[in-house]
Amino acid sequence: MSTSIKYKDCSDNELINIFLQNNDNSCVGELYKRYGHLVLGLCIKYLKDKDNAEDAVMSIFGQLLNDLKKHRIEFFKSWLYTYSKNYCLMQLRKKQSQLKKELEIKENEIFLMDYNSIEHLNEKEQQITIMQMALNELNKEQKTCLELFYLSQKSYSEIVEITGFSNNEVKSHIQNGKRNLKLKMESKINEQAHK
Repeated sequence: MSTSIKYKDCSDNELINIFLQNNDNSCVGELYKRYGHLVLGLCIKYLKDKDNAEDAVMSIFGQLLNDLKKHRIEFFKSWLYTYSKNYCLMQLRKKQSQLKKELEIKENEIFLMDYNSIEHLNEKEQQITIMQMALNELNKEQKTCLELFYLSQKSYSEIVEITGFSNNEVKSHIQNGKRNLKLKMESKINEQAHK
């Protein structure tokens, strides 16, 4: 009598108990026959790729050989559903973090390549020129506070001392100055682009 026929009439829990007592892997084979197609459907839903989903099913049932020994399972079908879903989510997280790493590496490569190029240095010089021009168009208070804060690296309290403005005025001049500077720089960049 083949083992598959022998276990055909056993409940899920009986199969798990026989597996735990006799370490008989064909019990997990029987569980695979019963639920493999459901797990495959679930994996396709999450992983969106049939080949990856088939690999996932193999991994899930392979891991069951160890994990069935670690958990006390009462309702195997619902436990397997959650177990498989968690496996898929873990795969997606790994893939996402891998993609994130690859993107960061690419960004750094591009940054490093750009940074050493003449065009990049010219672009930086151009940005500084535009910033200087925009800075000169700000009102006197904003210009003074921005220059002291960003270019001379002065703290708020030092700027208060130098200018005689109150702390709140310094904050306000810096915040408004930053916003106005950004707008003026954008409009200058647009002007140059349309020349």
